[in-house]
Amino acid sequence: MSPPAPRGLTPEIDALRREFESLADEADRLANELTDDQFAWAPQGTSSRGKERPRWSIAQCIDHLNVTAREYLPQLDEGISNAIRQGQYSKGPFVYPWLARLFVKTLEPPPLIRLKAPALFQPPPPRMRRQIMTAFRAYQVQYVDRLRQANGLDLVRSRVRSPAVSWLRVPLGTAFAATIAHEQRHLWQARQVMKAAGFPEAAPSGEEGV
Repeated sequence: MSPPAPRGLTPEIDALRREFESLADEADRLANELTDDQFAWAPQGTSSRGKERPRWSIAQCIDHLNVTAREYLPQLDEGISNAIRQGQYSKGPFVYPWLARLFVKTLEPPPLIRLKAPALFQPPPPRMRRQIMTAFRAYQVQYVDRLRQANGLDLVRSRVRSPAVSWLRVPLGTAFAATIAHEQRHLWQARQVMKAAGFPEAAPSGEEGV
């Protein structure tokens, strides 16, 4: 018989929950500051060969996170289901391998390493701001739901498969922490867009709403 899940959230799970909820609020605050033109505007960047190349807009930064969630949530479901089936329970506290900790660190802002996102995680074609932001908040709710399902599981022994690299598996707790770090990174990136040369000026009050 499987041991009963804790009646309340464990400290680690609850801390992760607060992070996801905070990210949803942060994204809303960011979007609410912007006109539609500002939200969709993309700065120009320079490649290593000196050629101009477009960088992501704020809209693309956030929709990239939506694409990532869509691909990653099924992997979390699989990892949680496997852990429950195998009876991998523990109250913690948990100590993660150094490689797992380094993996999370490389995703935190500001980025230590800049890599092109795999095709699987590229932002979709442009869509309305309301659609992007509604999806982002909904995905944060889904992440919190998975945290509740993972409550009481061994967050180190339980493993999650990467949707991009099938042979790569990380501890369940690392998967949640890496997701948070990744979202923090791209919201930070979105803020940097607002500082880029040529960022559109806000429309006069009353001309454009959220």
